[in-house]
Amino acid sequence: MDSERRYGKYKVEREVLDEQRLEEITQRKTLSDTRPPLTERLKDSLRCSVPKLKRSVLSILPVLSWLPKYSVWDSGMPDLISGISVGIMHLPQGMAYSLLASLPPVFGLYSSLYPTLIYFFFGTSRHISIGTFTMISIMVGSVTERLAPDENFFKMNGTNFTADVDITARDSYRVQVAAATTVIAGLIQVLLGLVKFGFVATYLSEPLVRAYTTAAAGHAVVAQLKYVFGVSPTRFHGPLSLVYTLKDVCSLLPKTHLPTLVVSVVSMVCLIAAKELNSFLSAKLPVPVPMELITIAAATLISHYSHLSLNYTVSVVGEIPSGLSPPSVPDFSIFSEVMGDALALAIVGYAISISLGKTFALKHGYKVDSNQELVALGLSNTVGGFFQCYSVCASMSRSLIQETTGGKTQMAGIASSLIVLVTILKLGSLFQELPKAVLAVIVFVNLKGMFKQHSDIVTLWRRSKVDLMVWLVTWVSTLLLNMDVGLAVSLIFTMLTVIFRTQMPTYSVLGNVAGTELYLDIETHGEAREIPGVTIFRSSATVYFANAALYLEALKEKSGIDISDMLIYKKRQEAKQRRRERRAARRAKRQADREEDKQVPTIEVFSVEAEWLETGDTDDNWTKKENGTVFVVPASPRLPDSPNRWEYLKSGDPDRRSLSWMSELQDGDTTTLGSSSEDTLSRDLERVSLGSLGKWTWDIHSIILDLSTANFIDTVAIKAITNIFQDFSEIDVDIYVAGCQACVVEQLELGDFFSDTITKRHLFTSVHDAVLFCLEQHGTSSFPKHESSVDMHSSTKL
Repeated sequence: MDSERRYGKYKVEREVLDEQRLEEITQRKTLSDTRPPLTERLKDSLRCSVPKLKRSVLSILPVLSWLPKYSVWDSGMPDLISGISVGIMHLPQGMAYSLLASLPPVFGLYSSLYPTLIYFFFGTSRHISIGTFTMISIMVGSVTERLAPDENFFKMNGTNFTADVDITARDSYRVQVAAATTVIAGLIQVLLGLVKFGFVATYLSEPLVRAYTTAAAGHAVVAQLKYVFGVSPTRFHGPLSLVYTLKDVCSLLPKTHLPTLVVSVVSMVCLIAAKELNSFLSAKLPVPVPMELITIAAATLISHYSHLSLNYTVSVVGEIPSGLSPPSVPDFSIFSEVMGDALALAIVGYAISISLGKTFALKHGYKVDSNQELVALGLSNTVGGFFQCYSVCASMSRSLIQETTGGKTQMAGIASSLIVLVTILKLGSLFQELPKAVLAVIVFVNLKGMFKQHSDIVTLWRRSKVDLMVWLVTWVSTLLLNMDVGLAVSLIFTMLTVIFRTQMPTYSVLGNVAGTELYLDIETHGEAREIPGVTIFRSSATVYFANAALYLEALKEKSGIDISDMLIYKKRQEAKQRRRERRAARRAKRQADREEDKQVPTIEVFSVEAEWLETGDTDDNWTKKENGTVFVVPASPRLPDSPNRWEYLKSGDPDRRSLSWMSELQDGDTTTLGSSSEDTLSRDLERVSLGSLGKWTWDIHSIILDLSTANFIDTVAIKAITNIFQDFSEIDVDIYVAGCQACVVEQLELGDFFSDTITKRHLFTSVHDAVLFCLEQHGTSSFPKHESSVDMHSSTKL
């Protein structure tokens, strides 16, 4: 092969590389060659050394990698200020979000303490704040209220013979349910982290997560309406429970408790105004003003001195036990009932935490280990579950405060935990007169950011209709089918969008841009010109079992060659000819028997396209059905065992009056066939029925399949491409493959793609190499010249 070729007006001074030649030059190694044997890998994993032990310990306890080098002078004060700010936020959020989980407020404080301490040792993010979070609290609340509804804890009132809810027994069992769910969720996270399954969060796309949190905000609002209006609606479960609950709340609005509503409205107005003022002055303030804590303190003082609970029957937090509760083993009998909810909590909590962690890591230039984050969050939940905590994850608002106030390490988490610990031990009893309506208002106001996410609909409408569909399906399914089922539906729908997009990719025919090695879609790039005689076909997605059949259909459409119909036509002609052959043989035998005594030769004539041509006593009685291929069968005297010989020629004389005996040596259009040779018949029919009869015409001699977009190939796709090679060879169109990655080539080898007819000479490293080879094979030494407005000075000179 010449090493010097013409490419337009440029000279290509290199060899055209196919896969076989490339392997000879580069000595490509397969995966099995580069990977050590299994026994060696096993020995290496079991081999112990000091550096390996150190790496293992540091990977399990990341705190040891930075704590010995911690600088109190540089980081101590920023971490302290940040920790105090976050700790102050923990107090109102912990108590408020515990209402979303349908638990007493003190358990929200527990969940803000223990998990933070555990994450300090095992986490790799320096800025996220672990603790209670709105959406996770709602998911826990859906479990606790489903397994411990109010109607299961009615007790008879001895004075007026009415049934009241045993709040103490109900809350006690709900705490057990929440703890059991948290332990199971934590164990799932730890297990997934140990098996390096941290990539699972990548399946939760940003539109899915944002729609899910937006729908969760709707659940939170409906759950808090009973505290805002002071009513007691029936709690529904299962699909459409949100609709039924909202309907019940609306029916109870005439029974609204006015003092509670007044407290809610006043608290909401004051809190919104204070937060807007805080946001306006944020650039001038060193740290944000803790408006939630100020609101709680003010509401507690007003409630205490005005006796809202006694005089106006406003519902308050009630007794908050001082001190820490001892650890206890969760109720194992609950595990089977909360397995599905725990899985949803594990995945959603991890997705939120890792997304925040990676955001801050990218901003501040350090790395977050996704698998270790999964283990750290799982241990935080597992250990916390033994101390009556409910499931936690990173909080967006607290993490932003921790980062913007100067926090540099998780020492800020230790400082915030101390604030929560002091509150639990000494200050908890001070909040006993806090109205629950104020905590509900805090939840309402903090959900403002999530409700703003409804603007994603307008944004996604302009950017991506598919992502918009993911957003809407997630939002609707989460609202109507509840949190756990909604998450499953949204994940399935997201996977289906990926499948549909790979199953129905964009197919294109590529053309060359003059003066370059670029091959672009001729429909979208006006400067791209198709190479005469060569069709370059590309799919925008990997070819695999779901789109292999569509790939062949698109190839037929783009190339203009319906190979399937052509092969079907050929097989039909072969079957017809076999029937005609048998029919003609029988007729010839009968005619020979009748004329045996006369010894007069008779000619039988029939056409490939016609069923057969009737004969008469003379040539004038021939009936012509179609101007097709004419077979002439002489009925000459022969021995009984001698083969009957037929001769045929392509159509020439329309009147068929000039037929004569012809020899293959005299005319190239004449062929002698043995009536017993089916192989010879098939070969001749292929030549005649597809080429000579003019039913189809094509000017393509080569098709190049560009597989540069494929990152894998399965057995179904290998079989489909093999069939393409075989089918197009029937019409003398050569097939070549270009742009395969090394992993795809190896999969082709494992799938027995290569054979005597399909070799690595049919694979080329690039489309350009394949085009040069095709042009050389068919006697074209240079590319066709065409006008182009492309600036040739900017193109690559080869």
